[in-house]
Amino acid sequence: MKLRLFCLILGVSLLASACATVPLTGRTQLALVPTGDLVASSAESYNQLLAESTLSTNAEDTALVVQVGERVARAAEEMMTELGMGSELRYYDWQFNLIDDPEMVNAFCMPGGRIGVFTGILPVAESPQGLAVVMAHEVAHALANHSGERMSQLLLANLGGMALSTAMQSKPEETQQLAMVAFGLGAQLGVLLPYSRRHESEADRIGLILMARAGYDPRSAIPFWQRMGDLGGARPPEFLSTHPEPERRVEDIRGYLPEALQYYEN
Repeated sequence: MKLRLFCLILGVSLLASACATVPLTGRTQLALVPTGDLVASSAESYNQLLAESTLSTNAEDTALVVQVGERVARAAEEMMTELGMGSELRYYDWQFNLIDDPEMVNAFCMPGGRIGVFTGILPVAESPQGLAVVMAHEVAHALANHSGERMSQLLLANLGGMALSTAMQSKPEETQQLAMVAFGLGAQLGVLLPYSRRHESEADRIGLILMARAGYDPRSAIPFWQRMGDLGGARPPEFLSTHPEPERRVEDIRGYLPEALQYYEN
């Protein structure tokens, strides 16, 4: 009985020490996976995805993705530095690629700042402002370490909280499958898996501030999400899967706007 109690207390203590704080929102999250290990693992997945995809040959659209991405990335670095979390930036290697897939209305940002935008979302974005909504939202997922949190939860649930490096050595295939889920990739690369609604709402709030700091009007997020909602119909696009209902999302964004507009108007 005493041994069981000791193990329980030890387990709780270890979990408490494996917690991190989400930038800006202050939410406490589980963080069992060191950022360096997570970024190294995701880089391999990102390169594999690019190797199995067709990059856009539209120079104008590609340049726009890079331009908007770099502005949002600079804003992200400035915010992290101001929050005293600049040390995390050593893991980031910003990359921006436009993937030619008109049917995929989506985008993603891997841990470490490796970003992919599918051409299918460009007509919905309509403009640099709309594209900034998408890019800032995805960068927010990376800054908030949502993939790391999800990977930590998966390791805890499936492998007893085993360290990622140990899991990769002892159970490489199973660990790789968990990593794909954590990074938002399906069994076949290019099929994106949704984040939780909590993560989505958090990325919305942080993303609005990032785009505002980058010089884009955060109010453009409302018409963008309304256009996304209009695409829904009976089968919503991938970017909306398990996300908040468009009406609820727009309502929440209206609530986040006063905070974001402080950065846009200054």
